[in-house]
Amino acid sequence: QVQLVESGGGLVQAGGSLRLSCATSGPSFSSATVGWFRQAPGKERDFVAAISSSGDDTDYADSVKGRFTISRDNAKNTLYLQMNGLKPEDTAVYYCAADTRRSWSGLRAVWAYDYWGQGTQVTVSS
Repeated sequence: QVQLVESGGGLVQAGGSLRLSCATSGPSFSSATVGWFRQAPGKERDFVAAISSSGDDTDYADSVKGRFTISRDNAKNTLYLQMNGLKPEDTAVYYCAADTRRSWSGLRAVWAYDYWGQGTQVTVSS
């Protein structure tokens, strides 16, 4: 099993930055694809970014490409999301997730991930 706990969310003005962290436990983190999703009120949970087990491969939603950077530290069992140039439309609950069945797939679907954190709120004011 993998347990995931997000932190780093908060309130920031448009144009600002936040760094989200996802601390994990369990033996599967270093071999798993891990990613970030977000869900705004009344909307579906959407893919944000993902990174392969080795960190060599990454994937970003078009809406965040060039502004967000995903990274991981396997020695610390931690996933990160550096968010720069934040916009009001980035406001959402952000979830980290792990796909322990694949080291890398490029899949962006919610169903591909088998473990989820509880989420952290990010609010961007205009």
